[in-house]
Amino acid sequence: MFCLRGLSLLSRRAVQFRPFSCEPLIIQMQNCTDEEQVFDLIERSPAMLSDPQVGCAFNMLRQFQKQKTNLEKNIEFVRNHPQFLTLCNATANHIQAMGDDTLVDVLYSIRQFGVESHHPLVEALVTEAWKRLERFDTNVLSIFSTCLADQHLYFSPLMGKIADIVNRNLETIQDLRALSVLMVSISSVISHCFQERLVNKTELLFDGVDSSKVNIARRILLFLRNVKCSYYPLLERCNKVFIGSMSSLDLEAVCRIFSLYQFLQFHSFEFIEVARRRLVEMIPWSSGHPASFVRLFTTLGPVAGPEIRKQLKSTMLLMSEELSGQQVLTVLIAMEDMESRNAHLIKKIASVLYKHLDTYKSIELLKITQALSCLHFQNKELFMKLRELILSHLEASVMPSEICILVSALSMLPSSHLDQTALSRIEAILPQCDFKELSDIVVSLLRWIQNDHTCLAGPARQQLNLLRKLDHWGHHRLQQSTSLDLLWEELKALKGEWLQESLVEESVAALEHFVDEIDGTNVAKIAFFLSKTNYLSTVILDRIASVVVQQIEKIHPFSIPATILPFSVLNYDPPQKDEFLGACVQCLNSYKVLPSSLSARVQFRLMELNRAVCLECPEFQTPWFHDRFCQGHYNKDVGVMTGAQQQIYKMLAEILGGHRCVKASTLSPYYHTVDFECILDKRKKPLPYGSHSLTPGKSPGIYWESNTSRVESRLPPESERIALEFLDVRAFCSNIPHLKGKSAMKKRHLEILGYRVIQVPYVDWNSMALSTQDARMDYLRQHIFGTAKS
Repeated sequence: MFCLRGLSLLSRRAVQFRPFSCEPLIIQMQNCTDEEQVFDLIERSPAMLSDPQVGCAFNMLRQFQKQKTNLEKNIEFVRNHPQFLTLCNATANHIQAMGDDTLVDVLYSIRQFGVESHHPLVEALVTEAWKRLERFDTNVLSIFSTCLADQHLYFSPLMGKIADIVNRNLETIQDLRALSVLMVSISSVISHCFQERLVNKTELLFDGVDSSKVNIARRILLFLRNVKCSYYPLLERCNKVFIGSMSSLDLEAVCRIFSLYQFLQFHSFEFIEVARRRLVEMIPWSSGHPASFVRLFTTLGPVAGPEIRKQLKSTMLLMSEELSGQQVLTVLIAMEDMESRNAHLIKKIASVLYKHLDTYKSIELLKITQALSCLHFQNKELFMKLRELILSHLEASVMPSEICILVSALSMLPSSHLDQTALSRIEAILPQCDFKELSDIVVSLLRWIQNDHTCLAGPARQQLNLLRKLDHWGHHRLQQSTSLDLLWEELKALKGEWLQESLVEESVAALEHFVDEIDGTNVAKIAFFLSKTNYLSTVILDRIASVVVQQIEKIHPFSIPATILPFSVLNYDPPQKDEFLGACVQCLNSYKVLPSSLSARVQFRLMELNRAVCLECPEFQTPWFHDRFCQGHYNKDVGVMTGAQQQIYKMLAEILGGHRCVKASTLSPYYHTVDFECILDKRKKPLPYGSHSLTPGKSPGIYWESNTSRVESRLPPESERIALEFLDVRAFCSNIPHLKGKSAMKKRHLEILGYRVIQVPYVDWNSMALSTQDARMDYLRQHIFGTAKS
């Protein structure tokens, strides 16, 4: 038996035998056309491979790898080949003799073929590279850092050592490709100061980057994402590279760029336009590949026009049954972004999703619940299954972040109520929660309180006690911050009612404590946060104005609107008013790009600007060009009157002589909404309007004037038009009774248009002095006619 086997092996070798070439082995390897030929040369090599031969063999295998379409299958083939083990053994014998380039290249190649981090050869190569770290050039150091990042050693002492080397040698580094690789690798272990130096160095070296250097631009975006820094000058330069190279970008590259832009909140209408055309070109070939089409659908869908969206949805409907659990989840989230109302597709995707529900993690269950809620999908069976899964995860979880995620998901379910299980899990983790997690719990709890109409006295007390505990831990987290950077990491998670009602004073006080740390790099986000609080802090606003005047060169034009916003919202002029506004205008003038398509919110802001310039700066002779937009925006039911507005309307009708003498919810020229309007003749006698009716509790329809772009001129001589506005709590700063900018500007504009404006603050209306109907009637009569009832 053994003789026959030996004879068989001998004959096989005789058939396979080829004369071993006299050419150097490295040249023979370089002439190979596939992996089998490389392995054949290794097998027939008469002597142990030298370190240059080892390096050449790994390099050739890696080159062949790049040419493969099925990477996973080829990696497995190479790693399991008998001669790959021979090659690894030869590598182990030459580690100390290898040159720096060869050592790191071999480590990189071995990792590319899926050899585990704990493999003795990988450990030996990493250890040897660590010993030589100080002598590595920038290129070798960048490749080694990639190997460490591939092993998830982002926070290791070794990565910290690499960061230190880069920090010491940054001034001499001129290779942006290598630097961009290093920046991505060390981004988790660098200080804010070092981050700024890297950004500045990158901006300096970027001048030599042409449009073909897409990978460099992509890595810069990765770095900015990792350090959570939206540095617009660098983003714009990268954007130009992507736009110039769009024709060469594949689907994966375009999708990655979209994802990075979304995270960094960078919006480029030009990029969206060229990327949209590029993605549309990819629809035909991707339609036959579910994985590719899902990527295309999720990226192109939210930015596509109606016809393309319809085509995408039709194709998705046909292939929905072929989708994996992750793919169908991705599609569902994209449909949420698209605000899809295609009931057939939603139902189909939900049915496929139901089959995979058991496989999803906690964060994915939250995304599913949120998306289905946004899409107004209703299916009792699916939501019951979701609730069961969420509760089972909640009972098993011990991680605060996961428990917060599950609590959020639970609160979004239809007819959800806060049970004892969720309540006890929340209370147990509060001391371990960061500010974002505390804020998410507050939002969930308030959602429960608002929606759970069956809540009994006992559970209600428990929820209120939990809210008090959340306030306590929120205050505790604020007091622990030791710098503005750490404080901002906490504050940026604050949202909604919790910020407005419980933590606004403490939050602003904490910001005032670190006011000297506000500079050109963080001024925009601090200003925007302050505008959300409605809290007038002259200390912070004066600092913001001072920073803008002194460091305007560090502030990008994109950041100017956010920086100006609190001054407008809170109606505050800083001591350096002229210098501050001048610097802002000059910065904005340096950036003259008007987007090709505008969101409704941006269009509304442009309308307000157009109106303000027309009314307050007539010398500029700026035309009014927002009639069509305003007619579309305001041609709607304006909603329900508040209780105070209904009271005022009835009293005005009684004071003025009937409903025919007062208009509610009317429009002024230039489309300012006016709560109540009336006209008095020269003897202060009310003049009636045309007949109109009022539905109780509802505002009447909006009244259109024949020419809304100029002051009404058809009033009788010496008569006056009166606009009466009820100012609720939203019209004032949260800490002092100071009128905010929007109401102040509206009063100014109406007066320019010829109105006499009466503003009724909620503080006066609800005061003890106006606690009776007669007192309120006298109050209104005094302001309208100048005299009270005798």
